[in-house]
Amino acid sequence: MQNFSFEKIHCNIFVCTSRNHRFGTDAVLLTEFSKYKPNDLVCDLGTGCGIIPLAMCRENPPKKIYAVDIQENAIQQLRLGIEKSQIKNIVPICADLKLLWNCSDIGKFSLVTCNPPYFTEDSGFKSEITSQLIARHEVLCNIYDVCKSANRLLKFGGKLCMCNRPERLADVITAMRSNDIEPKVLQFVCKDSNSAPWLFLVEGRKGSKPSLKVLPNRYIC
Repeated sequence: MQNFSFEKIHCNIFVCTSRNHRFGTDAVLLTEFSKYKPNDLVCDLGTGCGIIPLAMCRENPPKKIYAVDIQENAIQQLRLGIEKSQIKNIVPICADLKLLWNCSDIGKFSLVTCNPPYFTEDSGFKSEITSQLIARHEVLCNIYDVCKSANRLLKFGGKLCMCNRPERLADVITAMRSNDIEPKVLQFVCKDSNSAPWLFLVEGRKGSKPSLKVLPNRYIC
């Protein structure tokens, strides 16, 4: 039996968290970086507890957000958050992001977001908790898989917004370009002005021409 708790992120919006599925600063930063719009059709891949879709509903929410995760317990938490927050525009889907889901709107999405596993399958400390292992290591999907599915979902000119550790930057850019998604905006995130970046945020556009804009560093201290 899981112990759930609800974290209030806005007036009437709550995220259901547990030991297995919770959220961090990176997901909140990615939500803001995505610059979602009210007319967007959004898909959040590997949604976990649903922090990104729920955070998008705080102000000027997209018209519809599909939230996809392979783990049923994550989708259960998202459903609890949706129910408590009384939100109507989030569609929780339990599916493998590599396969997507039946009747998915291929080629119609304007925005895909993903906070992917940061570590390759054979690197870093591995959690004994299966859900945390899946969230942190590329055991069920990797960056290429995310970009391949994003390419299928996005319409021409649609955006893929991701975050990752700086040491994976080359991998992310390679995976994007291999799937016709051109990196267009990049921002590094630092603790303060004296610290090296611990995260980067990147926006790619399907079918776009090469031209990368690097924003000033984001400081979170």
